[in-house]
Amino acid sequence: MSPTFRAFKVRNFRLYASGAIISNTGTWMQRVAQDWLVLELTHSGTALGIVTGLQFLPALLLSPYAGLVADRFPKRRVLTVTQLAMGSVALVLGTLAVTGVVQAWHVFALAFLFGVGTAFDAPTRQAFVVEMVGKDDLQNAVGLNSASFNAARLIGPGLAGLLIAWIGTGPVIIINGLSYAAVILSLWLMVPDELHTPKMAGREKGMIRDGMRYLWRRPDLMMVLVAVFFAGTFGLNFQMTSALMATSAFHKGAGEYGILGSILAIGSLIGALLAARRVRTRGRLVIGAALAFGAMDVISGLMPTYLSFAAVLPLVGFTALTMLTAANATMQLGIEPTMRGRVMALYMTVLMGGTPIGSPFIGWIGQEFGARWSLVVGGGLTILGTVGSVLYFSRRQGLAIRPRLLPRPRLEILPQTELLADKATVETNPKVA
Repeated sequence: MSPTFRAFKVRNFRLYASGAIISNTGTWMQRVAQDWLVLELTHSGTALGIVTGLQFLPALLLSPYAGLVADRFPKRRVLTVTQLAMGSVALVLGTLAVTGVVQAWHVFALAFLFGVGTAFDAPTRQAFVVEMVGKDDLQNAVGLNSASFNAARLIGPGLAGLLIAWIGTGPVIIINGLSYAAVILSLWLMVPDELHTPKMAGREKGMIRDGMRYLWRRPDLMMVLVAVFFAGTFGLNFQMTSALMATSAFHKGAGEYGILGSILAIGSLIGALLAARRVRTRGRLVIGAALAFGAMDVISGLMPTYLSFAAVLPLVGFTALTMLTAANATMQLGIEPTMRGRVMALYMTVLMGGTPIGSPFIGWIGQEFGARWSLVVGGGLTILGTVGSVLYFSRRQGLAIRPRLLPRPRLEILPQTELLADKATVETNPKVA
């Protein structure tokens, strides 16, 4: 088997990946449909930013508790519940849209409820990958998850644009609600005895604080977290910024907007496949990719035409995906197994939790100053935040700042059981809203 696809030799992972590609395609279809529905109801970039922010607000509020749930309960059971919850919310929203009674506040409320499901789903799913394949194939499995997610991104937005023009936004959202059944079925068909399930963490006072203290004592991981925070808060708002560029800057319709999402996914898919082949991931890759992503975000905002904007998007997707997979690898390599759920929950809090702040702000920038400025400002803040993170946490580590501002993490401070410097781990997301 090719090294790029070696994790597929694990039956449980093959099942999971099969369900994920179906469900992820539905997710990307709903992203386009929900954004288009908000624009139809409000004609407001600020409203689009608010609904995106509400969808990610639960990650900021609940992810630490979600990580505790992931460490204390069987992950297959938790994932089944979260998939049922998110599918139910999608079906309700789709039904409201089909019946013609949907209002903007319905979308806001259901986006928040959808985010609650995502807040519990994301850290559990990330920690579950290593249970399916073991540590030796973890980087490859997470890279393949990213490839699946971005293959769905390649298909979903364009398909959604066509279906919205043909049957409307409501049926597209309903299709996503039904797609969650594929993941639930894959979880049900798994063989539990073939999972690498660690001992569940016991119930103790102060477990969430323990996870926070653990991270604060690791400046190498904190440097990654801060860089990811700025990118996630101000830069990774593609569904909103692409909608604003398509409608305001280039005066295009739903079909052209959906195509932009598919074009962005070309670069992301390439980045995911390269991540699956990578055998070593270091902190310098996270920082370099974050800086490159910020720069490409700015450049994309300066493109004068729809075609030139579309031509730059694969590079935006490639740099974003490389940053995310490298960050996930660096985090998962450096943590104790019993802390994995809590630490990855904090990672997801940082990645998605800033969106309720950044998304309305970037949406307001786009509405008041023009769609291009939403990208220029977002990319610029990503660069500034990443540079600041390197300067501060490099000093905390007692390291001289290396050329290109790309310091190596101090792997020697990891527990010996976790020293896997030759086996990196990466992921981005099935079903992160």
